[in-house]
Amino acid sequence: MKRILVSLLCLLFAVPMFAQSKENERIGEAATVLKAILNIPDDIPQDLLGKAVCVVVYPSVKKAAFIVGGSYGRGVITCRSGNDFSGGWSAPAMFALEGGSVGFQIGGQSTDFVLLIMNEAGAKSVMSSKVKLGADASIAAGPKGRTASAETDIVMQAEILSYSRSQGLFAGVSLSGSTLRSDDGANKALYGKEISAREIVRDGAVPAPKSAHALLAVLTKAAPKHMMK
Repeated sequence: MKRILVSLLCLLFAVPMFAQSKENERIGEAATVLKAILNIPDDIPQDLLGKAVCVVVYPSVKKAAFIVGGSYGRGVITCRSGNDFSGGWSAPAMFALEGGSVGFQIGGQSTDFVLLIMNEAGAKSVMSSKVKLGADASIAAGPKGRTASAETDIVMQAEILSYSRSQGLFAGVSLSGSTLRSDDGANKALYGKEISAREIVRDGAVPAPKSAHALLAVLTKAAPKHMMK
């Protein structure tokens, strides 16, 4: 009986530790994806990354997931700290990507997505319980190339700019019709308590876990200061 009790206690502790490990791994994958994309010659324009108030990374979204429907992407979001987004990058919150017809636009077996949230209105939208891209928040395929102009009408009007990388091909991609939401279960697994994405990235309620240091270092090196518009 004692042996059974010990086994049950070990199992109870093992389950949350496994879940936390999975989220830490996802944060590490997001850092790897972002670093690789920022090393591409025609990558995200430097001035756009500098003006972004939040960055969302969805690593290795599998094509097969689109066939099933429902939730198909898991990633992370980090935002500039401070009321005016003038501070450093926040601890990451886990974020989900769902729905839409983006699956029909993908030719590779897996695709990485990077979203730049360009202003306070966009940040407020994605911090709501669920935001539909193109309806609750305006979104556009982001221009690429380090010398691309950030003053085009599309860029100036969009609250969110989106990019994808599949089989080595990097491009702006439309995610209109998809939805973004806080992955509350994953945030609880990562931080050990019920906590919303807003509390993590805007209120600074928790410090960044060790697994996020690489991701934040990549962003701090690429965009150390917020370039006010």
